[in-house]
Amino acid sequence: MKQKFLVLNFSPIQSDCTDHCETDAPHADMFLYFLALVVLCYLYRWFKELPRISDKSNKFVYITGCDTGFGNLLARHLDKQGFRVIAGCYSEKGEEDLKKSCSERLTTTHLDVASKDSVAKVAAFIKEKVGQRGLWAVVNNAGVSVPSAPCDWLTIDDYTYMLNVNLNGVIAVTLSVLPLIKKAKGRVVNVASVFGRISPTGGPYTVSKYGVEAFNDSLRINMHDFGVKVLCIEPGFFKTNVTNADLISKSVTSLWEKLPQDVKDDYGPNYLDKALKQLRVDVAKLSDGDLMKVVSCMEHAVSAVRPRTRYSPGWDAKLFWLPLSYMPSCVSDYILTSQSIPLAKAVK
Repeated sequence: MKQKFLVLNFSPIQSDCTDHCETDAPHADMFLYFLALVVLCYLYRWFKELPRISDKSNKFVYITGCDTGFGNLLARHLDKQGFRVIAGCYSEKGEEDLKKSCSERLTTTHLDVASKDSVAKVAAFIKEKVGQRGLWAVVNNAGVSVPSAPCDWLTIDDYTYMLNVNLNGVIAVTLSVLPLIKKAKGRVVNVASVFGRISPTGGPYTVSKYGVEAFNDSLRINMHDFGVKVLCIEPGFFKTNVTNADLISKSVTSLWEKLPQDVKDDYGPNYLDKALKQLRVDVAKLSDGDLMKVVSCMEHAVSAVRPRTRYSPGWDAKLFWLPLSYMPSCVSDYILTSQSIPLAKAVK
């Protein structure tokens, strides 16, 4: 009887194992097929995007916001690659420092993207310089991040100032040289932000970047039949003046001090200190110090034979902000508000 008991119970165990193995095998095969497909897609994209344009020494590239940050690094990088760079700088010091570190091919010029006269003057200078060759590319990099604060801390003048730089400046610079780009069948590279896809903060910054995205998309469609490529760079957090915690903190403090007392009471007496502390922690935690991740995307947009329509440098952009932007509003709102500082007069 003991032997029969063992035999009878051995058969079901063997059957269960067989069924389980047979069930798992197709899943394992499907996973391997999917993994192979992903790898092949990335290899294909890498191979397709590898070729670069030729005759760089005869191609002019106009870059705005070259005093510091991405624009400064891109100007140096493209100069080393042999492009004829025209670098727009806001300050004389920015021009002087850039000239010292680059070859004689690079030309600097004073540029205030918020000034119609300045934009027009530089455009006339470029037209004379490039002649019949036209302008190969314009990289709209200039931008500011202050004033930034909750919407009810701001005035329309605060919005107007930033929109004039971050959005109207992009449009004005592009339109001023667009005939030269059409002549060269070149490129327009607009630096937006991952915050052109989602608005985690108040104020005009995200408004301006959403506007850049819209201008970029409409221009890309309009210029398609002219052979002009329009590309967009959407960086996450990187250590530049745009994410300078000291600069932003100073702006936030200045805005708080100007607020009417009833608005301060809505937020509470401890709100400013908590906001500044959170700002410093979040910026330090999120900001990537490797600016070449963004510059490499800019360079690819300028020099690749087949550039991408959009670039999203930064792991925070790829793994958090962009996925969050595709979620239902109720989900993204919950995630963003769950980390917000409690208000004194918050509705319970």
